[in-house]
Amino acid sequence: MESVSMVGLRLTLKQRYFLLLCFAVGAIIAYQFTRNRLEVERMSRVEGLRANSSQFTLERKPFHILGGSIHYFRVPRGYWEDRLLKMKACGLNTLTTYVPWNLHEPERGVFNFEDQLDLEAYLRLAASLGLWVILRPGPYICAEWDLGGLPSWLLRDQNMKLRTTYPGFTAAVNAFFNQLMKKIVPHQYSKGGPIIAVQVENEYGSFAKDEDYMPFMKEALLSRGITELLLTSDNREGLKRGGVKGALETINFQKLNPNDIKYLDGIQPNKPKLVMEYWSGWFDLWGDLHHVYTAEDMIPVVTEILKLDMSINLYMFHGGTNFGFMSGAFAVGIPAPKPMVTSYAQPLPELPSHQERRAYQPVVIHQHLSLWDSLHFTDKPLKSERPVNMENLPVNNNNGQSYGYTLYETTITSKGTLNSKNNIRDRALAFVDKHFVGVLDYKTQELALLDGKGKRTLSLLVENCGRVNYGKTLDDQRKGLVGDIELNKRPLRDFIIRSLDMKPGFVNRLESSGHWMSMRQRPSFPGFFQARLYVNSFPKDTFIKLPGWSKGVVFINGKNLGRYWSIGPQQTLYVPGPWLHKGDNEVIVFEEQETDGKIQFASSPDYGMTVDVQ
Repeated sequence: MESVSMVGLRLTLKQRYFLLLCFAVGAIIAYQFTRNRLEVERMSRVEGLRANSSQFTLERKPFHILGGSIHYFRVPRGYWEDRLLKMKACGLNTLTTYVPWNLHEPERGVFNFEDQLDLEAYLRLAASLGLWVILRPGPYICAEWDLGGLPSWLLRDQNMKLRTTYPGFTAAVNAFFNQLMKKIVPHQYSKGGPIIAVQVENEYGSFAKDEDYMPFMKEALLSRGITELLLTSDNREGLKRGGVKGALETINFQKLNPNDIKYLDGIQPNKPKLVMEYWSGWFDLWGDLHHVYTAEDMIPVVTEILKLDMSINLYMFHGGTNFGFMSGAFAVGIPAPKPMVTSYAQPLPELPSHQERRAYQPVVIHQHLSLWDSLHFTDKPLKSERPVNMENLPVNNNNGQSYGYTLYETTITSKGTLNSKNNIRDRALAFVDKHFVGVLDYKTQELALLDGKGKRTLSLLVENCGRVNYGKTLDDQRKGLVGDIELNKRPLRDFIIRSLDMKPGFVNRLESSGHWMSMRQRPSFPGFFQARLYVNSFPKDTFIKLPGWSKGVVFINGKNLGRYWSIGPQQTLYVPGPWLHKGDNEVIVFEEQETDGKIQFASSPDYGMTVDVQ
């Protein structure tokens, strides 16, 4: 479920089904869990989670893992406790979370474990609420997250081979793990913490390009002080190549196939069975429908898993939101990548809560600023004979540009056919002398440019719509212009390139700029549009609706809520109450092509037209 507050005590039939699921799961293990937990807390810890027989043991007593995934980086910190309490109320005993390398090391050697990214605070919170933790530290996490959580600066190396023992990759992993493991090791079960197991990498069997990689990753954990049970996680096909000696293999699925369980038993006899990812929903792509996996469909599968005496982790228990530009993209079995939506919602029904949501009154845009007038707030432009992809731009302390938009400009002197040669990643708005002439993307690779007088400026505003997060094309996820663009079959040269990554510093400079213009003056596109949301009481969760807009990004009080796009399915953007304050709240919308001048609010999310998960 996207980060939504949950209100109301009258439950629909669907909600009752979900509560039934929660209580059915909870009832099976609640007594055993409570008894075992109290015993563990009373005694000194001697033996953590073990997988030495057909059943897990904790302190040498039988133990069922009833887990749920909630990612701290997808949930506003002010709501961590609320989400974990909801999970515990459903009878679950174990929290699972990934760790996103790209957020924790946004520039090489620059680490961030503060505020929203305070992993240790999250672990301490779980422990205080009586939840065990299975940690999934990557470095690759998939998670429908940009580049599967790998930082884009890795791609500055043109020879980079991600998820292998290529020295450039292993050196970066080692440097990151040196910092990360200092945060994790003290929170292990053996040291009085909640971590009972740690996962080695993630679904490597579906990638499997280097047989030495998983042993390297296992040693990267052990050598830095990880002593708890090690796991791997794969789908049925991935089980063939995803394991590593000394780690328990676990399985991921949505529909239970008895043959898959037999296969797992065959390769790993007399070991406990864990469904590491029981997929309680499915991801959505822009331009597609919203996927729904109903509680009615889940109950028989979960019931059968528990009857088989297997442990289970619900992926996700609470999905949250891909704030900012963090959504990934999907490219398996389709001709071109398709970007994922901002919401990571799981279509489970709402549960009762004391939290409220509010549909604030619509606000009117009162100022606008053209993209062209915002360029002096960007970093110094690069002059380059040839196009340079965003990751290799000399910005962000020579770590390149990770996310957002990049503007490429050059001079043209003739009309004719502009051909992208399929070198645009992923979508470009094309302008001649600041007049919009069309969109170039994977489908549209040619535009006709009409005649004009003398020298004219061709501008290409290229958007990184999200890097692929799964599959074998991770090494090919450079963004911006990744090769030549041709006019009348001649490659264009002499570019001025500007990074528009829309990081907080840029947004703050925009806010305080004196260059904003009144809406009485006709706005040009693309542009930034400013409004104020006045909150006269304690701020509540809400959802932004932009039916009269086309495509862009929304910032509230400097925080990037994520992308919106009229093609759907997602029709609202989540605004967490903790990100608002009493009084005026600054809203800035970057819009590519059109606006009706209003920002609307709703008290519930609109994920768009639905389709059942097949």
